[in-house]
Parts: sequence; C-alpha cells; structure tokens
Amino acid sequence: MSSASQHYRLNDDLLGPVLAILDDFQDPYLAKGLVSAGLVTKLDIEGTRLQLGLCYPYPCQSQYRDTVMAVTKRLATLDAIEEVECEIDFQVAAVSAIANVDPLPNIKQVIAVASGKGGVGKSTTSVNLALALASEGARVGILDADIYGPSIPIMLGVTDFKPVSPDGKMMTAATAHGITAQSIGFMLNDEEAAVWRGPMAAGALAQLINETSWPELDYLVIDMPPGTGDIQLTLSQKVPVSGAVVVTTPQDIALADAKKGVNMFQKVHIPVLGIVENMSFHQCSECGHKEHPFGQQGGAKMAERYNVPLLGELPLQLNIREDVDKGAPTVVSDSDSHVANIYRDIARKVGAQLALVQAQPAVSISISDDE
Repeated sequence: MSSASQHYRLNDDLLGPVLAILDDFQDPYLAKGLVSAGLVTKLDIEGTRLQLGLCYPYPCQSQYRDTVMAVTKRLATLDAIEEVECEIDFQVAAVSAIANVDPLPNIKQVIAVASGKGGVGKSTTSVNLALALASEGARVGILDADIYGPSIPIMLGVTDFKPVSPDGKMMTAATAHGITAQSIGFMLNDEEAAVWRGPMAAGALAQLINETSWPELDYLVIDMPPGTGDIQLTLSQKVPVSGAVVVTTPQDIALADAKKGVNMFQKVHIPVLGIVENMSFHQCSECGHKEHPFGQQGGAKMAERYNVPLLGELPLQLNIREDVDKGAPTVVSDSDSHVANIYRDIARKVGAQLALVQAQPAVSISISDDE
C-alpha cells in the first residue's frame, strides 16, 4: 500500500521472525499488519541493534511514539535483538476517483465534505478536519466552496485577507493556523451577498480551485454547500476528488437529506469515506449525564446501511461553536481536549480510508448539463 521502497538486510534466520512479529502488529486504521499493509520500508541490523523503517500512507504522527514502544517491546523478545532504532515517515499518494479529470497542480488528494442540508455543522467539521490532518503531519489546504454562505474566513480568523494576483493569472491564498485557505468570502465586502444562478456559482467554484496558487499539499479539504445541485455536479465533473465525507446530525430530517448526499456521490463514483455525526449527545458538565436531544444512533445506522465507516460522533458542546466564532477552531484552541482528540481520530480514519481506496481503479464519468 505504501509507495515507499523496501530495503531488507537481515539473514534468513532472523528475517522471518521479525516479519512475523511486525505483521502481527495490527495498524488500527488500516486493519492490517505492518507488513501486509506495506508499511515496512527498512530492516537492517548492526550487531544486536535492529534498524526499522516505517512509512505510513496517512498522517498519524501523534501515534508514532505508541507504535515505536509497542513494536520495540515485541521485537525485544527475540534473542538476537537488544535494541531497536525506528524511523517513521508519512507519504501520501496522489489519488483521484475520477479518471478523466486532470490532477490539480501541487495537490495530491481532494476531500469533499458535504451534507444534504444546512445547519448540521459541515463547515465546523471541514475546518477542524483540515486542522486535525495538519496536526498529524500533513500539508493541508481548505477551499470554501459554499459560494452563497462562505464561513471559512470567520472560522479561521482571516476576515481581513484579500487575494492578489501578482502575475495576473493566479490568486494568492490565505494562511491560518498552519493551513492554506481560499474562499469567495475573501472577495466580497462585509455583508455582501453572492447573488448568482447555479451555473455562475459553479463557474466561480472552478475558478477558485484552478486559479489559486496552491502550495504543495497532501490534502485539499473542500467545504461544500449543502444540497446536491450544480456546484456538487461541477465538483464531480471537473475536480479530481479522491473521496467524500458526509456530515449529519442524528435527527430524521437531517439523515434523510444526508442519504441523498451519499447517493449523489455513489452515482458519480466518488467513494464515501465515512459519516460524521454532529450533535450526537449533550453531556452535563456537572454530573456527566448524557442526553440525546436530536435522537440516537442515526449516523451509525446510516453508515451500516451504506456500508461505510462511522468516522466519529461529536457532542453538542458550546465551546465548539464559540471557538470557530473566535477564529480559533477547537483543534488549535483546545488541542488537548476530548473534542480535539475526536477530530484527530476522524482525520486519521479519513486518511486511512483514502489509502485503502488507492487500489480501486478510477472511474471515467460523464454527466450531461441537463441531468
């Protein structure tokens, strides 16, 4: 699965036992052993010191220390090994689900974050997912594709940014909290509305993507507008999307619309990487009691129905909203919190799911304009 080259220099008597131990160690996000998943890139030995190299196809640097400790402990059971020196790297392959769309310059993978209806926390999920991927070691950008209601400038605290075009062809993007951001909101004055028909909005999205001077990125997260209209179809026709994340709440009306989003992506052969359920529960800060004001298990049942992962369940919590309103989302403003850890877990799952779909062939699709 990993695209990194392999270098093994152990004698046959030692190689077999070492590979067996490494493959017995299951990666929790790929559900495979380290060898079966193609993560082992180097095995060398100097005296009794084993040199081990691992290269992950998804960002997970917060897990490196635990992995090294667990693997070292297991390898130390072999008499020939007294010390383990482990180097861990991360390398993302270029992945597109759409074969007849050219890749975007400098961008390896594109993640669409969508919902069937508004008000379910899609933009909050998008920005925290982007920041969580970055905190795990990836180079990340975010595109605010909600042409009619751009919110990423506020959520990232860069409302004063205005793109410029030094060469008259490409626009600059903002930088906030270590990620790159572009939004139609940067080009509108305060309280100014983008009053466009569907094709105009879809054209604006294509322009934002193709005429932004993106740096080298492992992931571009696209915060989609709600619904399944022109902008979504433009995305599937003209952007090399790698996979989609669908956001919902547990209530029936949100689930009904989220199912339409899943069906849309399946129709255009874009893999659904999983479901994120927002506002899953409210936990009393005094006694810890959990309540489910919008219902229970909706996201889990939806994920089971469509045979996709439930990526995470996020609580209905005041500070999540307050953090984005202040321009410092929870992943950066309260990085050690339980909520930030949920977002990082979602990020690792999304990255791993993208790695797992690499082996699947991209699909050529064509959608007529009147469809």
